[in-house]
Amino acid sequence: MGGFGHGEGRHRGGRRRMFDAGELRLVLLLLLEAQPRHGYDFIREIEERTGGAYAPSPGVVYPTLTMLEDLSQIEETQSEGPKRLYALTAAGRAQLEERRVEAEAAMARLVALGAESSRIETGPVWRAMQNLKTVLQQQLGEGRDKQMTLDVAELIDEAARKIERL
Repeated sequence: MGGFGHGEGRHRGGRRRMFDAGELRLVLLLLLEAQPRHGYDFIREIEERTGGAYAPSPGVVYPTLTMLEDLSQIEETQSEGPKRLYALTAAGRAQLEERRVEAEAAMARLVALGAESSRIETGPVWRAMQNLKTVLQQQLGEGRDKQMTLDVAELIDEAARKIERL
């Protein structure tokens, strides 16, 4: 099928295919099951579900929509100027039901990518928290005096206030 259905949009961590053959078609059908959409809506929705970690390129999405239309799995329901609104057909619904497990697995992978991306972005914060925990255990775990404990508590409270103001 000449590369249709392969997502080579922008994403972090290098260039690799996000979808195996035919999976982008299934994701688009799954998104259409919820509501009719314009071409760009697919790109935005996928990007949103991945937390911004991946967005398929228009050069992949629009040819895939054309192919789905040629297969009579989607149809244009109306146009608003250059925008075409697509809806799922009975054939598209049947294809989706037949391959629902694959479609939902591909969608779950997108959501997992977003969750992974958000964990990666907070990595430095978790590292710093672990560092703080280690230092506190070393400094306070050896029977330090009460004043040191109060000083440490004040420093942590001050850091919390500064973070809250960010």
